[in-house]
Amino acid sequence: MELAFGELLKTSRDQMKDTAIWNIEEGVKLSGTQIGRAERKRTELYHRVREFMEAYEFLILPVSQLPPFDIRQRHVAEINGVKMDTYIDWMKSCYYISVTGLPAISVPCGFTSEGLPVGVQIVGRHQDDWGVLQLAFAFEQATGFWKQRPKVSI
Repeated sequence: MELAFGELLKTSRDQMKDTAIWNIEEGVKLSGTQIGRAERKRTELYHRVREFMEAYEFLILPVSQLPPFDIRQRHVAEINGVKMDTYIDWMKSCYYISVTGLPAISVPCGFTSEGLPVGVQIVGRHQDDWGVLQLAFAFEQATGFWKQRPKVSI
């Protein structure tokens, strides 16, 4: 964020969302050594996942760690008694995949008992975007969740 929006923060801070400001300012605090260490860890993670994906063509997992929450709630502070330190921690199941660079897609897979939508994330091997799209399409055709509406009483 800092690299992409650092200059914008200097000129338009009053027009930016507080979470974006926080994210950019956290980036500014990072030293070259910290960034290098993070890149090394990201590369290690990439290779661990790549090796895992040699045995498995796809990885299927939840899109997020909890269903949608009240729009008036700024972000999730806790999940099952575990404190979320930042506003993005509740999205770990997404950004852990994003950081690997593997192709991924989210598809509808049902609803909670309250009628809130739930998605499943399909992750494929390195550069197998076409395979991910094919599996997502097959899943959608087989389940029909994409055309269903929640059964809730108003």
